[in-house]
Amino acid sequence: MSDIIQLLPDHVANQIAAGEVVQRPASVVKELMENAIDANATEIKLIIKDAGKTLVQVIDNGKGMSVTDARLSFERHATSKIRAAEDLFQLNTKGFRGEALASIAAIAHVELKTKQDEDDLGTAIVIEGSEVKSQEVVVTPTGTSVAVKHLFFNIPARRNFLKSDTVELRHISDEFHRVALAHPNIAFSFYHNGSDLFNVPQENYRQRVVHIFGTKTNEKLVPVEEETEVLKISGFVGKPNFSKKTKSEQFFFVNQRFIKSPYLNHAIKSAFEGLLKDGYHPSYFLNLTVDPKSIDINIHPTKTEIKFDDEHTLYAILRSAVKHSLGQFNIAPVLDFEHQSSLNTPYEYKDKNASIPAIEVDCVVLIHFLKMLIERKKRRGRIQDLNRHLRHLGESMYVGLESKGNNSQSDFSQVTFESESKEESIFNDSAIETYEKTTFQLQHKYIVSTLKSGMLIIDQNRAHQRILYESFLKHITVKEATSQQLLFPLQLHFTPNGTKIIDDLKSDLEHTGFAFSELNDKEIMITGVPVQECQKVKCL
Repeated sequence: MSDIIQLLPDHVANQIAAGEVVQRPASVVKELMENAIDANATEIKLIIKDAGKTLVQVIDNGKGMSVTDARLSFERHATSKIRAAEDLFQLNTKGFRGEALASIAAIAHVELKTKQDEDDLGTAIVIEGSEVKSQEVVVTPTGTSVAVKHLFFNIPARRNFLKSDTVELRHISDEFHRVALAHPNIAFSFYHNGSDLFNVPQENYRQRVVHIFGTKTNEKLVPVEEETEVLKISGFVGKPNFSKKTKSEQFFFVNQRFIKSPYLNHAIKSAFEGLLKDGYHPSYFLNLTVDPKSIDINIHPTKTEIKFDDEHTLYAILRSAVKHSLGQFNIAPVLDFEHQSSLNTPYEYKDKNASIPAIEVDCVVLIHFLKMLIERKKRRGRIQDLNRHLRHLGESMYVGLESKGNNSQSDFSQVTFESESKEESIFNDSAIETYEKTTFQLQHKYIVSTLKSGMLIIDQNRAHQRILYESFLKHITVKEATSQQLLFPLQLHFTPNGTKIIDDLKSDLEHTGFAFSELNDKEIMITGVPVQECQKVKCL
């Protein structure tokens, strides 16, 4: 029988590796941005077209590569990060496998331009499907520019599995957030189809969080700082009253690398125990610094999971640090059993006797209360007199009737029969409460009304939303709406992602009656609102 096992060609092996490393355009963004960070860049620019399906380009001002390094960077397992297996447990860089560029080049058109600071000219390499098309000397700035075009051009099945542009762009934004949050000392910019989505300068960590998630985030942050021999913690957690139903604002960074850890996430949730509503999740942006020898990064293809040597110790330290911060900043309720000097009796009162406090009563209230008591006693007395009268009336009906023996014959000639009398109510009809359908408001939130079969409860907020929704939907359908111009424009702040969504819906919103004078990545100016909302805006 002939041999059937054979080595796969390099381009086939690269495509197989790409299935693990490159899952969608966001994976390319992650790998290229991490390479730029490892090159000691201080400014990184991300350019996207068609949610990464047409173009993903990362430009940095790092140290660049020589001609030989530029060519070797596309070979499998070619890396400058490690030299021996022991180096895997002393990693201080993002990449170390040497597979990213080789895998990307196997399924896309890649154009690389790079130059070192000491060189006068740089190198440009064009690769399509693992095949080098050209390599030449070019004039280019110091640093590296990698452009990935037509992703999955030679794997149509993988390209068909990509989601819509909106979904893929959201994944790219998530990766951008993770990298940008981990490195506040680096300036980042993000462009999509020519629009500037993010532009964050070099800043401190709090400013970076606020820049990415909006100015209103600043008031939500509670600092967390703790340093031990095992772990150093720095960052912020969100206040419990700003918790969310989603986990979109939960970030763990271990040695400046984003990770996902359900175990450590449980430590945060346990620190917030009793402070969150059911179904809500806390926000946190925490940097954990540990000894590289105590973690294993090489357990997941995307390096988003890490194995810790002593997870139980990290759990306890993280939980106590977050709890301490919540209590220190008066976020969590605490019981203080220490002696309070303010409760001491002043020295000059030590010989004085305690006096009985005087009770003052409002005379008007007292008189009203006494009148109620007197009226109640009178009413009770009238009922007793009425009962006594009825008992006496019942007894008088049998006066004059004598009992005859069984053997004697009764004379019924003298007996008269009373006609059937009309029964009358003992009590006054005006005193009987008549049932009426009532409607009232409960806690300024619910409308409660009675029905024949029970009770009706209406949520005011949701009912109002439904009424507005039906009205807006009608205006969008017929594209006719009346707008009320505001005397003073209304200024609203959103995150860049939120502003992008409003920009996409701008035409529909204008059909409902909204009018915009300014719409950028930081704020929105509203000059007109639908007539239904006019009164509400005046209240604002």
